Amino acid sequence: MDEKDLEILHILEENGRISPEEIANLITLPAKDVAGRICALEEARIIRKYTAVINWEKAGNGQVSAIIELKVSPERDFGYDRIAERLSRFNQVKSVRLITGTYDLQVLVTGKDMQEVSRFVSEHVAPMDRIRETATHIIMKPYKENGNILFEQPEAERLPYSF
Repeated sequence: MDEKDLEILHILEENGRISPEEIANLITLPAKDVAGRICALEEARIIRKYTAVINWEKAGNGQVSAIIELKVSPERDFGYDRIAERLSRFNQVKSVRLITGTYDLQVLVTGKDMQEVSRFVSEHVAPMDRIRETATHIIMKPYKENGNILFEQPEAERLPYSF
């Protein structure tokens, strides 16, 4: 991986729909070279997938999200990996992270409403072996997710000028 690959990754992270031709113009490489590098990055699983950032509330399908912090007893030879893998298999779980501090794992969960999130935690997460304690934090309003600002930003006012 070289500087050009890193530039391509940063551009794609910002806009996954940008074409190889547009990237080529930004980093001064031929478009076919950019396309080849993207293929190589996909095959090496450095680029894992392309996704969209969706405003579900605007789409009329609002969701409730919660951060669940877990105290977990690590498993001999596996640490936290197996419990993190088990949690990751649930569709309601959007992310699982090993963290430092009072808790061991942080899990982002979504559901239709607070009851669904609560039921998921009490029926699927809390009863798991090795989970000693849970703390649930309902997300009231997201402002930024994965580097994307979610609130409407006023357009910059253009100032008239003359020579």
